[in-house]
Amino acid sequence: MASVLLGVTGGIAAYKACELARLLVRAGHEVTPVLSPGAERFVAAQTFEALARRPQPRDLYPHLVAADLLVIAPLSANTLAKLAHGLADNLLTQLALAYRGPALVAPAMNARMWEHPATRANAAVLRERGVELIGPEEGELAEGEWGAGRMSEPAAIAVRCAALLGGSAALRGRSVVVTAGGTREPLDTVRYLGNRSSGRMGVAVAVEARRRGADVTLLAANLGVAVPAGLDVVATPTAAELEREALARASADVIVMAAAVADYRPARPLAAKRKKDASAWAVELEPTVDILAELGRRRRDGQVLVGFAADEGEAGLASAREKRRRKRVDLLVFNDVSRPDIGFDAEDNEVTLIRPDGELRIAKASKSLCAVAILDQIEALLEGG
Repeated sequence: MASVLLGVTGGIAAYKACELARLLVRAGHEVTPVLSPGAERFVAAQTFEALARRPQPRDLYPHLVAADLLVIAPLSANTLAKLAHGLADNLLTQLALAYRGPALVAPAMNARMWEHPATRANAAVLRERGVELIGPEEGELAEGEWGAGRMSEPAAIAVRCAALLGGSAALRGRSVVVTAGGTREPLDTVRYLGNRSSGRMGVAVAVEARRRGADVTLLAANLGVAVPAGLDVVATPTAAELEREALARASADVIVMAAAVADYRPARPLAAKRKKDASAWAVELEPTVDILAELGRRRRDGQVLVGFAADEGEAGLASAREKRRRKRVDLLVFNDVSRPDIGFDAEDNEVTLIRPDGELRIAKASKSLCAVAILDQIEALLEGG
């Protein structure tokens, strides 16, 4: 039996949290409901107390913050902002500020509120701190509009809670190397050849691996996102530096090559800035070392090697399948970079996980949730599944 803190905030979706409380209790968990003042305008605290079979706390006691999981569903835009900025003006926000365990939140609000830059920035802050977001989903909203803002269904939230509370111990104590970001290859002392990778996907994988108990090293190539505290980070700005650091750790239990490594670099970078003039500038490019292929050649029994393929459409997916075979990779993560709403420069992704025994398509979701799916597959591979 696990101890679950169920936070509920103000919004019409608060009624759905009643079903979530019922599902968690039925699964055998000890559920403590904690309602914000706004939530009690929609559903009475006595309803949750009856479903959880325990009273809502009125003060912040030490035993509360020792729980196994904090779930906030629904999470309103207002409370989301409070959590992002560390405000603690009610029992639920006090609890969230003091709590140090795994946290899962299910945003629910009007679509325009969810799409506002302030809300998206607040959501990004929570993700960077290791909080997992589930939803919001697209559909009809309370005011009759259609858009992304519906709270995820209680059954889906309960399934994710079960994974966070139970889960496999396959990664606990394992050495995991994750590469993230995009390399930059110098043209001169000022300019470089680069790509649009922010590193958000790789960082999400590293954070999820750490949450599952792995000893994680993040090889960071010019990240455009913040890295949560607690990760061992090694800067690898160029393909050569990433090659050196990755091959030095080639014996790790798991290696996830999520970084966008340059395929080519200037053959003769200049030692000083090239002054602009009217003449053309012809640059000869030479291929870089294929780090993933080299890791595949060096792989040992029991090791899990994961590659990424950023390509376009069905032709790109077919190429990714061949890439997995050619480079001796256990798991190849394909994402379609022809779409502007996923992949590079986006908070969401939609990936196909390619294994020797089949494929799993992950519908559009946050990169944190995609990381969960990727780590689930890695754990299955470690366990021989």
